[in-house]
Amino acid sequence: MSKILAIDYGEKRSGLAETDDMQIVASGLAGIMTSNLIPFLEKYMSENSVEKIIIGLPVRLNGELSDVEISIQKLIKKINSLFPNILVERVDERFTSKIASHFISLSGKSKKNRENKHLLDEVSATLILQTYLEKK
Repeated sequence: MSKILAIDYGEKRSGLAETDDMQIVASGLAGIMTSNLIPFLEKYMSENSVEKIIIGLPVRLNGELSDVEISIQKLIKKINSLFPNILVERVDERFTSKIASHFISLSGKSKKNRENKHLLDEVSATLILQTYLEKK
């Protein structure tokens, strides 16, 4: 089997998570600057077999899509052109950042690590991927 990759997309930073090759366990992969996302994906795809990319769907509490959705749609088009054989699916990402922040605070990490926004993005991506795996 191939891995599934998840992206918690943000205008400045994005978090990434991956499954194992059996697609059972979701693990944090990286928190990176969004400007480096495409080069990161190109390198990652050249080194790993990926079946699918899950991207968070930024839905507000009232059901409307967040403004960042416009940038996510551009990202999806770019992914589809660069990696035409990889499926892209979406998962509702409501509350993932708050849940991630809560888990990080419970983890016993130092205050400096708890305030690391890249870690928050990575954990958020892991939650998005875990949600996908549980529904699958």
